[in-house]
Amino acid sequence: MNIRVEKIDTHKGITVKVLLDSGTTGIFMDKRLVAKQGFKLQKLERQNIDGTYNSERAITHQVEMNVYYKNYVKRMRIDICNLGKTDIILSMDCDSS
Repeated sequence: MNIRVEKIDTHKGITVKVLLDSGTTGIFMDKRLVAKQGFKLQKLERQNIDGTYNSERAITHQVEMNVYYKNYVKRMRIDICNLGKTDIILSMDCDSS
């Protein structure tokens, strides 16, 4: 499935391939697509809920963007990671982000 995403700062949009996944609890974007399209990365805090710090973290950055699908528009924060051939993995419950 394809959706349109738009940069917050420039409002430049692109169409991307999305994989809907009923088993995931988040929204993820491929790091190569982020670099290629020049999305502005936001570094995530490495702090746990209890105030301690993680020694490692697989996901270190997010991107905030507008997401468009048919009549649906929402500003979302999307976690960045290596997804291979998929541009975005979208939870079936995309209102969770």
